[in-house]
Parts: sequence; structure tokens; C-alpha cells
Amino acid sequence: MKYNLKYILPLVVVFFTACNNNQKTGNTKQQTELVFPQGEKITNANFTGTAYLQPLMDADSLNSISVGNVTFEPGARSNWHLHPAGQIILALDGKGYYQEKGSTKRILQKGDVIKCPPNVPHWHGASADTEFIQIAITGREKGPTVWLEVVRDEEYNDGVK
Repeated sequence: MKYNLKYILPLVVVFFTACNNNQKTGNTKQQTELVFPQGEKITNANFTGTAYLQPLMDADSLNSISVGNVTFEPGARSNWHLHPAGQIILALDGKGYYQEKGSTKRILQKGDVIKCPPNVPHWHGASADTEFIQIAITGREKGPTVWLEVVRDEEYNDGVK
């Protein structure tokens, strides 16, 4: 998968800056400042629960990737889907899940980076009790996202303790 580093590197810098800019309030609580707006509620059938999308960069003739800030409320998740040119997920805040077909579900937390290989069905979203915020960097040069079936509750809850 080819990405133009001229465009990716500034996003990585923003990501790590955001992860390190949390401020402590008192001794016990940490308050997170949003780096990007939450965006608009996603109203299509490709998600279970409530999720929001703030597009940050659309693919165009100069750069074949799109970038978006996605906020999943607790329990919200995408359907199974794949990206013909792959995807990178940067976990900004909260607790989330990522799973590829045939693999064990992974727990995602602030600072985690996931490389979704091209054409591999997967899903991602928030844990049952915690919001999850991510940046999705998606290759578009080989075609749009292919949406598949809903993630069943049994799949979502599998391995949750």
C-alpha cells in the first residue's frame, strides 16, 4: 500500500501531540481536550449504535487517501467491511475494539495504531461501557469501502470480560 508521506507525517504528528496534550485535573481524573470536532451523527445502516464522523481530508487527484475523525458512543461499532487499499486507525481516546475475520478481537486504547491490510474484512468500534475516538486514514485509489454484514452481538461480546 502506497501513501504519500508528505501528507501522512503531519497527521501522525497531530496524533501524537493530541495523545500527549491531556491535562490532569486534581489527583484522580484526566480530562481530554478534543483535537477535532465530533462531527455529524452517522445515519446510514453501516453502523450499530451511535457514531459520529468529522471528515478531515477527502481523497482527490493529488492524494488518494481520506482522513476522518470517528467517535463511537459506548457499544457502537461498524459493520464488517473491507478497504481495497487498506486503512490505518489511530486511537485517540477511550477504549475500543478491532477485529479481523478469523482473528481474535483486540482492545484499542489511546496511542494504539492499527494497520488494516487491503481487502481484509474487519470491524471496529467502542467497548460496551466507554466511548472510543479514532482517526481513520483510508486508501481510496483501489476503490471505496466495501460494506458487509452487521457485527452480531455474539461476535461483539466474544472475549469480553
